[in-house]
Amino acid sequence: MSKIIFDSGISLDGFFAGDNRSPDNPMGGVSGQLHKWMFKQKAFWKNINMEGGEEYGADSKLIDDVFAGTGSYIMGKRMFEEGEVHWKEDLYKADVYVLTHEEREPWVQKGTTTFYFINDGIQSALEKAKQSAKGKDIRIQGGADTIQQYLNAGLVDEFFIHIAPVFLGSGIRLFDGMDKDKYDIQIVEVISSDLTTHLRYKLTKK
Repeated sequence: MSKIIFDSGISLDGFFAGDNRSPDNPMGGVSGQLHKWMFKQKAFWKNINMEGGEEYGADSKLIDDVFAGTGSYIMGKRMFEEGEVHWKEDLYKADVYVLTHEEREPWVQKGTTTFYFINDGIQSALEKAKQSAKGKDIRIQGGADTIQQYLNAGLVDEFFIHIAPVFLGSGIRLFDGMDKDKYDIQIVEVISSDLTTHLRYKLTKK
C-alpha cells in the first residue's frame, strides 16, 4: 500500500531553502550547504542520470532505497519552474504531478517521466499520484509550501529529514505554519553520517 512521504534536507535552524529563489538561483543558492552529504554520494548522481560523486557508502544505499521505493511525485509550481530549465530528461523516472493554476498539456519526456499539471488542488493530485504509484510511495517533493499543505491536511504518513550542520539564518522554513495538534509523531530511525543526521518519523493523524 502506498505511503505519502517527503524526504528533505534542512539546516540546523530549520531552513529548507534560502532567500531570493528563482530559476537562476534554485533553492536560494543553499543546495551546496544543505545537500553536501548527498552530492558526495555516487547513488545521487546515478539516480538523476549524471556522473559524479566520490563514494558509494551507507548514504548511497539510503538514496537508492528512497528512489526505488517511490512510485510517483507531487511538487509545487515554484519548484517545477526552478528545475525545469536544469533537469535532465527523464530525471524522475515516474509520473510527476505539479500543483499549479496554469493550464498546460502533460509534458511527456523520453523514458518514463511525464509531468501532469493539476489545477484542482492537493487532494486531486494525490488521488492521481496514487494511481500512478501502483503501491509504491508517493513522494511530496517540494517546495516547503507544498509539503506544509499536505502536512496540515493530515495526509502525510512518514518523512525523512537530513539535518546539515549549518545555520542559514534566513530563508524558507520547512515547518512554518504547522498545525501542532495534527499528528502523533514517532521517531522510527536515527542514522548518523559525516555530513548530516538522518531522521525518519512516522505520523499518525489524531
